Formats: sequence, C-alpha cells, structure tokens
Amino acid sequence: MPKLTIEQLTTLAARALNRAGASKSMALAAAKALVAADTEGLATHGVSRVALYAQHLREGRVDGTAKPGIVKRKGATCLVDARGGLAYEASAIAVKEAVLRARRYGVAFVGITNSHHFGAAGYHLAPIAAAGLVGLAFTNSPSAINAWGGKRAFFGTNPIAAAFPRKDASPVVVDLALTEVVRGKIMLYAKEGKPIPLGWAVDRDGNPTTDAQAALTGSLSAIGGMKGTMLALVVEVLCCALTGAAFSFENDSYFEPGNKPRIGHAILAIDPDALAGPAFFDRLELMIERMLEEDGVRLPGARRHCALAAAQAHGIEVPQALFDELERLAGAKRTAA
Repeated sequence: MPKLTIEQLTTLAARALNRAGASKSMALAAAKALVAADTEGLATHGVSRVALYAQHLREGRVDGTAKPGIVKRKGATCLVDARGGLAYEASAIAVKEAVLRARRYGVAFVGITNSHHFGAAGYHLAPIAAAGLVGLAFTNSPSAINAWGGKRAFFGTNPIAAAFPRKDASPVVVDLALTEVVRGKIMLYAKEGKPIPLGWAVDRDGNPTTDAQAALTGSLSAIGGMKGTMLALVVEVLCCALTGAAFSFENDSYFEPGNKPRIGHAILAIDPDALAGPAFFDRLELMIERMLEEDGVRLPGARRHCALAAAQAHGIEVPQALFDELERLAGAKRTAA
C-alpha cells in the first residue's frame, strides 16, 4: 500500500474537495479532520469519506461556498449556522466559543445547525481538553436506527463523545456511535463488496441482512436494544430540537440521491475550576490508576494516541484503490512517501 506523510495526505484530500467545489478553507478544514481520523486508526471516518463529500459537493447537497457564522448568543450559549457547508469550519467556531464561554461562565453549550457529516466526534473535543476543560460532543445523522418497536430507520447513529483533560498525560477520550457498528464500517464493507456479520443491521423491510448495501439503506442495530434507542432520542433532541436542525428522519440517506442535509451538532464544555477545581484532576488520576491496576484494562483513547504517534513518525498507509481514487478526484498525480 502507498504510504503518505500526514501533510501529503492532507494536501491530496484538500485538493480533491476543492476540485469538487469546496472553498479552499472548507476543503482544508475537512481534509485535516479526515486525516486526523486516519492518524488515530479510525479509517471509517478518514479519507475514505472524501469521495462521498466530493459527490455531495458536485450534486449541490453541500454548498462549497458557505460561510458559517454565529446567529444567536445568550450568556453561556450560542448557535452557529453552518449554512449548508461541510461541518468542520462551523465546528471550529463552535469549539472556540465553547472554550471562551466555559471559562467565563463555568459551562457552555453551543449548537450547530444546517450542517453535514460531523466526522469523528472526538476530534472536535481536542482543543477543549487542551484548554483544561471537560468536553462533550453530540451529533445526529440521517436515519439509521429504528425507534423501539418499529422496523424502519428513524433516529440517526447519533454519536456521543467525551474528552477529559489530565495533568501530565493525553486526555481520556470516549467516542462511540449508538449502533453495534458505525455506518462507516459498513461503507467500507460495501465498497469492498464484502458481506457484513449478521446482527449488525436489517434491510429497509426490517429483515436481518448480511448485504452491506442493503444495510446502508436499512436500519442499524442499536447498542443495548431499547436503551440505545432512548439515548438516540436524547441526542436527537439536543442536536435538532434545540438548534432548529433537521431531525434524522427529515434527512435523506447520504448514500442515495436526496435532499441537502441539515444535520445538528452540540458541543458542551465544562470548566473544572467552577466545580471541584484542581481536585478534579487528582480524582480523575485516582480512578485511572485503580482501573489500570487490573491486567487487560485499556484506557479509552489510549490506542488512538499510540496510532497517532506511529503516523507522525512513519506516515499513513492508504489502500491502493483509495489512493487511486483520491488522485483521480484531486486531478493530479501524487507521490507516496
């Protein structure tokens, strides 16, 4: 497989998105986020998404010229409008506001409306944790999970992420979708023509399926059954009812022709100084120490940090088919490291 440096892969992805119609700033922001996912071993949310983003840009489902901005402010809260563009510039604005407002008020809640695919939710929390704040991120997506007792997809995969800063170590990062498997993993199976394990999803008629393509237009299985669907409902309200974004059932599938996504996201930041103060860090370390006393326990986010260090030192291997696709979309030949 070709091996590229982080900079090479970012440039290649940005050129592909820019060529598809994204402004240079929008393309670069998206490319950095996608490559960041690849550096942490999250290929399902990495540059494998570039082709889909490019398709949405060409089809007009994403406005490549959109300029996101703050449209409402009140105390510890504000609302950012992505205005139909890719999510990453709007998310950066939201994160910056969350940090500023949490430092002032002790807590901040920032909503994002009229957006697109959020990528790996934990990515957006890195600046919050770096500022010494606790961060939470939520997003909805086109329908993927059936409401409890129903057959058709209704709620999105609705990922939840959390980042907890530490004194002298990388933050603890929790990042999960509310499905047995992320949709991006099924995307990879579909692209490679592979069947998925039974139990991951049902088709659009509610029948269990091993067909990855059928799963993408059907319904994914929620984690924990009813409990997972209830969490999906919570995320739906936080990201859509509070921000004015479109509910999951109002957004067409990313993988079929459809409407312009109007996805919603929510960022929550909490300043430990407003509560336990420095004791927060001591208490967190105590919990971590006790956890790791037992053999086999892995700290959330640890594998990501190891993967990032390896990518920084040795580059990122890209499957040949994906590399060829990125080159084609970028319209220029690149040289792998």
